[in-house]
Amino acid sequence: MEIEGRVLDAALLELIESGGAVGASVLVYSGDHEIYFGAVGQADRESGRPWQRDTLAAIYSMTKPITGVTLMSLYEDGLFELDDPLAKYLPEYAEVKVFSGTDASGELLLEPPSRPIEVIDLLRHTAGFGYDWGDSPIALRMAEAGVLDPAKPLSQFSEELAEIPLFHHPGEQWKYGVAVDVQARLAEVLAGQPYETIVHERVLGPLGMTDTGYHVHASKRPRLAAVYNRYQDGAINREPNASVYSFWDKKPVQINGGHGLISTADDYMRFARMLQNGGTLDSVEILKPETVALMTRDQLPDTVTEWDFLKGKGQMGFGLDFAVRIAPPADANEPFGVEGEFFWDGAATTLFWVDPKNDITVVFLTQVFPFDLKIHAKVRRALYEALGLIDTTP
Repeated sequence: MEIEGRVLDAALLELIESGGAVGASVLVYSGDHEIYFGAVGQADRESGRPWQRDTLAAIYSMTKPITGVTLMSLYEDGLFELDDPLAKYLPEYAEVKVFSGTDASGELLLEPPSRPIEVIDLLRHTAGFGYDWGDSPIALRMAEAGVLDPAKPLSQFSEELAEIPLFHHPGEQWKYGVAVDVQARLAEVLAGQPYETIVHERVLGPLGMTDTGYHVHASKRPRLAAVYNRYQDGAINREPNASVYSFWDKKPVQINGGHGLISTADDYMRFARMLQNGGTLDSVEILKPETVALMTRDQLPDTVTEWDFLKGKGQMGFGLDFAVRIAPPADANEPFGVEGEFFWDGAATTLFWVDPKNDITVVFLTQVFPFDLKIHAKVRRALYEALGLIDTTP
C-alpha cells in the first residue's frame, strides 16, 4: 500500500506549531512492511533534545492490552475460564458489596452484588471497579485507601480493593478502572509467579520488546521523553520528573496491569503487529488466532446501560482489553476509523490501532496531558487521507 507521507508530515508539524504537543512520532505498517515513520518536535524541550525513533515514552494505559494478552495466554493454558467467578482464584472478592447511595447522614448504603464478578468482567471493564478520580464516595474511598500506592504489592492492592464497595453491579455498566490491575494479580495467582516475570516471559521477551519495561535503566535515561501539561491559556509546562513514573529512580513495588510500562514506537509496533497477524510475529506464537479474534470483537452484554467515556470515542463496543469499532463514524466530528478496528490509548495522549480491513497498524506517541482526543482525530484523518482511503474531493 502506498502512502503520501507529506500529508502525515504536515499534520505532525501542525501539531507542534499549534502548541498541541512538544514532540510526537507516528509509525505505520501495512502488513509486514513499514510504510511511514515521522518524528517532530522535542522529547525534552528544556535540554533541546529532539524526538527520535528510539525515544522512550510512558505509555500509561497502553499497558492494558499487553496485560490482557498476558492473561489470555494463561487462558490458553487452561488455567481459567472466562465465566469463572473471580473469587474462585482471589477469595477476597467473595463478600464484595455494591454501593447503592448514601443515607441522610452521608453513610454509604451497600447491597450484595446481583451476581458474582466473573473473570470476563475484568477484561471488558464490567466488574464494577473504577479509579480514584472525581468526587464519587467510592472514588474518595479508593483515594483514601491508596490502593494504587506504588509501594504496595499487587497482593495488598487486591485485598484492600476488595474492602471497597463496587461502583455498580457486575455486568451493568462499562466503567473504566483498576480491573486490569486485578488482572495482573489474577495472573500472579494463576501462574505462581510475580506479574513482571509473567509479562516478560510470555509477551515482552518472545516479541523482542527489549526497550519495554516498568523501569528505565540509567543507561537509557537520556532517551526518555519528558511529559508536558497543556493549559487552557495555551501554555505547556513540563511535569516534574518525580511525578512521572518513567523517571522514577527505583522500580515500583506494585507492577501494574493498567499502567506503568515505558516503550518505544518500534517496540510497541511489534506487539501491535503480532495482533494484526492473529497472535504470531516472526514465527513466534503469543496467542492463537481464535483467542485474538475473541479479544477483538465486541464482548459487552446487553445488560450494559452506561458506558462511562467509551462512546465519546465513537461508535464503539469493547472486547477484552481493546475498544472495538462496531460501526462507521456517525459524522465528520468523530475520529475516523474503520469498522472492525481495535485499539487503545494512554493518558498522555498515546495511541495505537489495528485496522484488519486495510491491514494497517499504527503507533502514535506523544507525552501531553490532559488526554486530547482531538489530536487522535487529526492523526487518524491525516493517515487515511495519506493512504487515499478518505475522499477529500470538495
